Amino acid sequence: MTRFLDSETKVRKALLCTIIAVILIDQAVKFAVKLSFPLYDGFEITPWFKIFFIENRGMAFGLEMGSKLFLSLFRVAACAALIYYLHQLIKRHFRPLFILVVGILFAGAIGNLIDSVFYGMIFSHSCGQVATLFPESGGYAPLFQGKVVDMLYFPIITSEAGEVIFFSPVFNVADIAVTVSVFILLLFFNKDLTHSFETRKDRQQRHEVHKQKMRERKKP
Repeated sequence: MTRFLDSETKVRKALLCTIIAVILIDQAVKFAVKLSFPLYDGFEITPWFKIFFIENRGMAFGLEMGSKLFLSLFRVAACAALIYYLHQLIKRHFRPLFILVVGILFAGAIGNLIDSVFYGMIFSHSCGQVATLFPESGGYAPLFQGKVVDMLYFPIITSEAGEVIFFSPVFNVADIAVTVSVFILLLFFNKDLTHSFETRKDRQQRHEVHKQKMRERKKP
């Protein structure tokens, strides 16, 4: 029992450090861009990688869906569900690496949630000007009405006319955390995912089948 408690503590510490690191990197980049450029401005790092500041009201990669308030509340509900899910994974002693990948997914969701909930209140608008933090006249939008800051732009393939053929979405560090973690979970932790959504009855049945197979193997 003590061994399991020690293991849980180590996993929780590693998980917390991972989540904080992803959120800090995401927010640091967003603050730097928001406080340095007006909307639709930036700079070129290479011909196929640019910092290009945009804001969006919607989901990852600039996609939009429904009202802004609905999206913000949806993000809150999703993050709350992920907190409960992570707690259950630790409690049921799933593989630490699996838990950390889910933690990265959670951190990405939190990163964009912070924009949606608070950025409208703490920043002035960026249209034709560089935003200020905590403006005297108040922010550009009320609570839960903030816009998500995106800046990473990879126009890898362009036409001779300069039109982007691939890849046109502009995204942020939080989007990367969500997308990469989902791909890793689907590619390398498919069995863990399946087992994590089992009911107690399903787990008992699976353990009984496993025990039965082991007994059969031991038979001469």
